Amino acid sequence: MGEIVLARIDDRLIHGQVMTAWLQFTGGNHIVIVDDATAGDEFTKSIMSMAVPNGIKLSIFGVEDGAKLLTAIPDGHRIIVLAKEPQTYWQLIENGVMFDEIIIGGMGARKDRKTFYKNISASEEEKETFRNIVAKNVKMKIHVIPDQGSQAIEGLL
Repeated sequence: MGEIVLARIDDRLIHGQVMTAWLQFTGGNHIVIVDDATAGDEFTKSIMSMAVPNGIKLSIFGVEDGAKLLTAIPDGHRIIVLAKEPQTYWQLIENGVMFDEIIIGGMGARKDRKTFYKNISASEEEKETFRNIVAKNVKMKIHVIPDQGSQAIEGLL
């Protein structure tokens, strides 16, 4: 059976140095993006596929299909799960996906968000989703890149 080696919230999904750092740190060999809008956008999917290093498998699914893959991970797959918002992870959990830990890597400023921790922003709805995820015994922390420290979010809520 394969495994989830990283579950990350990042509204940029795949991007340069940070993605390279996390791939090396985790030994991931399969990136699974779970985002309904991205899954339905052929242009964005083609851009994402160009950003993935050779030898790394990329799958882009909406929540329903993403949950199907993540509840039956093929042997040898070391999966990095990427989603833009915490609500996606909550939907995956409600669909039977098990996570030990979810990290917050990039949640930028938006009209509905306020600063949550340093350069991480979150809306009240997103903070409630964090609370719901933590209540399911899933560890959540802010961890931007592997060689920097992390911050558990429980004390920030």
